[in-house]
Amino acid sequence: MASSQSQLYCMLNSSATFTGDSITIPQSYSLNQDLPFLKSSINSSTTPPHNYNNLQLDSSKMKSKLASVWREIHGLNNWENLVEPLNPLLRREIVRYGEFVAACYKAFDLDPNSKRYLNCKYGKRSMLKQVGLGDSGYQVTKYIYATALDTNIPMQPDPGAKWIGYVASSSDQESATLGRRDIVITFRGTVTNPEWMANLMSSLTPARLDPHEPRPDVKVEAGFLSLYTSDESSRKFGLGSCREQLLSELSRLLNKHKNEEISITIAGHSMGSSLALLLGYDLAELGLNRPDDSRKEIPVTVFSFGGPRVGNSGFKERCEELGVKVLRVVNVNDPITKMPGVLFNENFKGFRGRYEFPWSCSCYAHVGVELMLDFFKMHNPTCVHDLENYIGLLKCPKGSKRDRKGTDLMESAKGLLSGGKQSLQWRNMAINMFNLVQSQWT
Repeated sequence: MASSQSQLYCMLNSSATFTGDSITIPQSYSLNQDLPFLKSSINSSTTPPHNYNNLQLDSSKMKSKLASVWREIHGLNNWENLVEPLNPLLRREIVRYGEFVAACYKAFDLDPNSKRYLNCKYGKRSMLKQVGLGDSGYQVTKYIYATALDTNIPMQPDPGAKWIGYVASSSDQESATLGRRDIVITFRGTVTNPEWMANLMSSLTPARLDPHEPRPDVKVEAGFLSLYTSDESSRKFGLGSCREQLLSELSRLLNKHKNEEISITIAGHSMGSSLALLLGYDLAELGLNRPDDSRKEIPVTVFSFGGPRVGNSGFKERCEELGVKVLRVVNVNDPITKMPGVLFNENFKGFRGRYEFPWSCSCYAHVGVELMLDFFKMHNPTCVHDLENYIGLLKCPKGSKRDRKGTDLMESAKGLLSGGKQSLQWRNMAINMFNLVQSQWT
């Protein structure tokens, strides 16, 4: 499916030139302006777009414009006319939230000799600054931990809860600029062996997150649900589940800022995008985004980077009914985005659109609107799932392909799977899974 040449696709405004953090935009710019689709590859050159009025819209001015249209940028109208072609304001927001997710990888301690091994290297107050986001205008309010699956298969030394992400809130000054108080929750992707186990589980199970309305027809992948809901109750000083930690902190923040306009933005990469979608559904199903004393619903938006399918068609339909907005940023060459449900998915539910197969309710289905990217490197095939490549392509350096050097964060994480005999069967599983997807994909 991918050619032998490295190809990068980007969408640019015909009258906008990206230069670092600034954009040249004509005075006639509007939110729904058409933006043509440009292609950049080894054998093609990009013609610089025309500079109309040399009006430089820097980061602060972009934020100012965003304050008046943030609901549309966060999916109020399901990103109609904003994704294809890609709107500059939406592009900026996707990159911004992608960098919040990348912070999880940068702060994650992969040194086996460290006392913070498989946890965050920094304290809450300094973490964003340490990873280069000190000027983001957000403050981390809580770290989130997820408990691994309890299996009899040999794992890493300690199968307990590991740092999976964080909750942050925009500062007073940033909130004034954004036009609302933005609460952000981010999740990293798969790193540990138990997390790989969660990825490899493909059975659907009822979510049952609302005790008053179980909804057995709403089903999600068992491994992702286990990571979201498992706790350390068997341990004397064990943590509550990832879900319990999140609902407690979000309830606290929503109550603290109850008199303000609020947005809830959830972002994740790979497995983290699955947890992001589960949280978004959970919040909406429980009605936590619908305060009793207010008629206005708090928007819940999920930005998913390289995420797999999470649930069945019943889950998809329920997310849509609840108004959970999901923007899926997908590389067409990324096999993870095609799982689970490589064969039986939303594209294989019926015959010629007329007849629905009896197993359609058991088919996996993607949720939300898709923003499609296309990148591939023959010398480094693993780049197709790397978050830094996703973000780099969205930033779209003008005129040429992006070729990263140095250590890949995802590669460092994958190194955990290469140490010792205990992980051999996990590596074989992962390789077999990749080969299965590739065989169906090519």
